[in-house]
Amino acid sequence: MAAHLSSGRVNLTALREAGRRELREFLDKCAGSKEHEVEKMFTLKPGRLPQADVKNIIFFVRPKLELMDIITDNVLREDRGRSPQRDFHILFVPRRSLLCEQWLKEQGVLGSFIHREQYSLDLIPFDGDLLSMESESAFKECYLESDQTSLYHAAKGLMTLQALYGTIPQIFGKGECARHVANMMIRMKREFPGSQNSIFPVFDTLLLLDRNVDLLTPLATQLTYEGLIDEIYGIQNTYVKLPPEKFAPKKQGEGGKDLPTEPKKLQLNSAEELYAEIRDKNFNAVGSVLSKKAKIISAAFEERHHAKTVGEIKQFVSQLPHMQAARSSLANHTSIAELIKDITTSEDFFDNLTVEQEFMSGIDTDKVNNYIEDCIAQKHPLIKILRLVCLQSVCNSGLKQKVLDHYKREILQTYGYEHVLTLNNLEKAGLLKPQTSGRNNYPTIRKTLRLWMDDVNEQNPNDISYVYSGYAPLSVRLAQLLARPGWRSIEEVLKMLPGPHFEERQQLPTGLQKKRQHGENRVTLVFFLGGVTYAEIAALRFLSQMEDGGTEYVIATTKLINGTSWIKSLMEKLEPAPF
Repeated sequence: MAAHLSSGRVNLTALREAGRRELREFLDKCAGSKEHEVEKMFTLKPGRLPQADVKNIIFFVRPKLELMDIITDNVLREDRGRSPQRDFHILFVPRRSLLCEQWLKEQGVLGSFIHREQYSLDLIPFDGDLLSMESESAFKECYLESDQTSLYHAAKGLMTLQALYGTIPQIFGKGECARHVANMMIRMKREFPGSQNSIFPVFDTLLLLDRNVDLLTPLATQLTYEGLIDEIYGIQNTYVKLPPEKFAPKKQGEGGKDLPTEPKKLQLNSAEELYAEIRDKNFNAVGSVLSKKAKIISAAFEERHHAKTVGEIKQFVSQLPHMQAARSSLANHTSIAELIKDITTSEDFFDNLTVEQEFMSGIDTDKVNNYIEDCIAQKHPLIKILRLVCLQSVCNSGLKQKVLDHYKREILQTYGYEHVLTLNNLEKAGLLKPQTSGRNNYPTIRKTLRLWMDDVNEQNPNDISYVYSGYAPLSVRLAQLLARPGWRSIEEVLKMLPGPHFEERQQLPTGLQKKRQHGENRVTLVFFLGGVTYAEIAALRFLSQMEDGGTEYVIATTKLINGTSWIKSLMEKLEPAPF
C-alpha cells in the first residue's frame, strides 16, 4: 500500500507506522471498536449525523471554533430516545484546545464526549521524500497574526522525526520563523533530556527556510507537469479532480452520448511509475516521454503474437496485469497533458507568462504595466491580478507610491471596496508594499544568486531554472549554495533578505558520529515554514539526482501551496452589514 514511502533514501514508513500506532491506541479506548472496526467515515457537516448502526462516533478534527459549531449541531440533533445510545468521542489534531473545549461547554455538549484527546499528527508523509503538516493558515498566522502555534507544531514534528531517525547534527536557518523553530527545538531537547536517543542519524543537516525569505517563487506560474496540474486543477492531499469528458471510454458509433458528469479523481504520487518519471519535468518535455512510452507499451502487447510455446504464453500472461496498468496510466496522463496543453497554448496564458518573465528578469518593474491594466479593465479573476501586482512589487523591492496607489485604486474601483482588507493583508505580508529605502535590491540578488538564466534547457536540464523556464527558485538556490560552497560565499546577499541567518550544532552521543563512505551522499531535510510549491520540490529532486551533487534532499513544509491557494489564504472580504 505504501511502498512509495520507503522508496527514498529515508524510509518514511516508520513515521507513518508511528502515527497509525497512536491512532490505534485511541480506538482501543473507545469501547466496542473491536479490532478497530471502523464502519464508515464521513466528512464533517452540519445537520443530523448520517445513518449508521454503530455504538461509537468519533469526531476527528482540527481545533477550530467554526468546527465546534458543526459538532454542537450534530450532537444536539442526535435522537436521545434511540436505543442503544451512541457514545461520542473527540480527537483533536494535532493538539487539544482549551478554547474549543470551553466553547463546547458553553453550548452544553462537552459532557456528551466520553473521550477528549489529542492526536499528535504533525508531519504527514505524502511521498518518499515529502512531508507536510497541511496547515492551511500557517503563513497567515505567522506573518499577519503573530501566532506561532504552527511553528510549535513544526518543532514538535521535527522532534518526532529525530526520535525516529536520530538527532540531526547541523541546523541552518534563514528568517524569523526559522529562528523561532530552532530555539523551540533546542528548548524541547533541554526540557526532555530523555529525548537524546542512541539512533544513528539518518539526516546530516536540517535547513529551516521562512517563506517570506522568498516571496517571489510561489507567485510565478509553475511550469513542471505536476506544478501545472496544481496551478490549473489544484492537488488536494495528493488527489486531483479533473473534467470527466477527456476520460470517457470512446465506444464506436455512440457519438458523445452518456458522458460522465462526475469529475475524474486520480491519486498522484510516485507509486505510479509513469507519474514518478514525468511529474518533475518541464511540461514541454512531457510529450516526447509519453510518445516513447506509448511505443514501448504497444510493442509489449505485440509480443503476444510471437508467443508460441506454453512457457512463452505463460510469461506473457504473467506480465499482463503490469502492462495493462501501464497502458491505463499512459491513457490518463495523455488526457491530462491534452487538458493542460489546451490552456498553455492559449494567448492569455502566453501573455501572462511573458509579463511574469519580464518582471523576474528585471524588465519594467518600476512602472504601471499595460497588460495588468488591461486585465483589470476586462475584469479578469482578481487572484490573477493580485499575483501579477505582487510579483511586480517583489521584483522591484516594493513599488513607487504613485504606482502602488494607482493599482490599489483600479482594483478597488473594479472589484469592490470590500477588498481593501485583502490589500492591507498583502502589504503586511510584504507582498505588495511601497518601496521604502528608495533602492531596489532585487537586481543584486538576481545576479549574485543567478536567479535568471537566459539559456535554459527544458528537455535535458542542467540547472534548476528549468522548473520556471528561466527563473531559478531563490529558496532552492539557497539550499544548493549551502551544500556547496556554503553560505559564507553569499553573506552580503543573505543580509539583504529578510530575517536572520544562523547555524546551530547538536551534540551527538559518542559513537554516533557519522563516518561517510566514499561516494555516499549527505542527506539534508529542507523545511519550508509557510508553504512550498511543487516546482520547488521538483528543483530539489533535480539537485538530489545530480551526478556530482553530493546531497540528497527530503522536503518538509507547513503546507503544499501554489500562488492561487497562497493568495486566497490571505484574502478577506468585508461582508455587507445585515440591515
